[in-house]
Amino acid sequence: MLKVAIIGTGQIGFDLLYKIKNLSFVEIVAFVGRRPSTKILPDNINYSDKSIDYFILNPKCCDVVFDCTDAYSAVINSKVFYEQNIKIIDLTPSNIGDFYIPTINLPTSSNINMVTCGGQASIPLLNYIKNKLNNDILYAEIVTQINSESAGMATRINIDKYIETTENAIYQLIKIPKCKVILNVNPNINTTMQTTIFIKTKNDTIDSTFDDIEDFTNIIKGYIKNYKITPPLFLNNKLLMFHITITSSGHYLSKYSGNLDIINCAAVHALKHIYN
Repeated sequence: MLKVAIIGTGQIGFDLLYKIKNLSFVEIVAFVGRRPSTKILPDNINYSDKSIDYFILNPKCCDVVFDCTDAYSAVINSKVFYEQNIKIIDLTPSNIGDFYIPTINLPTSSNINMVTCGGQASIPLLNYIKNKLNNDILYAEIVTQINSESAGMATRINIDKYIETTENAIYQLIKIPKCKVILNVNPNINTTMQTTIFIKTKNDTIDSTFDDIEDFTNIIKGYIKNYKITPPLFLNNKLLMFHITITSSGHYLSKYSGNLDIINCAAVHALKHIYN
C-alpha cells in the first residue's frame, strides 16, 4: 500500500483525488491546500489548509506526493520533500526533476516531472513522427488550445513556464533541433482541448506513410482513453500537419477539460509504475 498525498486543491488536484481514491494500492493520507476548502470532499479525506507547512509539521507522512500547485511553489516544495525522502510527481511546469512521458521513458526519478498538458499530448506523437520520418525533422511547431474555464489561477501563472518546459522536454526527449510551443486560451468554455503539430522536414519530399497511426493511437488510449488524432495532412512537399483532440474522462472535470485530464491520467500511470 502506497501512502499518497496531494498538494494543490484546484481543478487538477480535485480531479486527481477522484482518480486515485479508489485505487486498491493507495492510501490517501492528506489533501493539502492553502485556504479552507469551499468544495465538497469525498468521505474520509484528511484536508489541511496549511500548504507546505503541513508536511513540515507531519514529516514523512507519505511515500509519494502529487504537486499540483504552480511552477514557482513546486521549486520550494521540492526542497521539503527531498529532505523527507518523499517521491514527487510534479504536475507543474517547474522544469525541475526528470521529464516523464509514458510511451517514452520510465518514472525512475525521485522527482518525476509530468511536463505539461501540451507536452503529454504532443511528445508521444512527435516521437512516432520522428521514427516514421527517419529523424528527418527540421522544425516542429506545437499549438495547443484550451478553454478559459479549464485555465485556473495556477495555469495562468504558469504560462511562461509552460512554454519553456514543453520546449525543453521536446528537445531533451525527442532531439528535434528547433521547435516552438504556443498556448491559446479560448474564452469559449465549451472549447475542447486541441493540439496541432506542424512538421517541417529537411528533405524536399516526404516519402513516409502513416498507415499504422491507428495502432499508435490505441497505445496512447491505453492510459488516455479520449485521445484522438486526425489523419495527417500534407500541406506541401516539406510540411505536415497533425491534429489532436482530447476530452476529459469525466471523473471531476467537464468533458471540455481534456488538458487537465491528460496530465492527470499520465500522472496516475506514473504512480502505478512506482507501485509495481
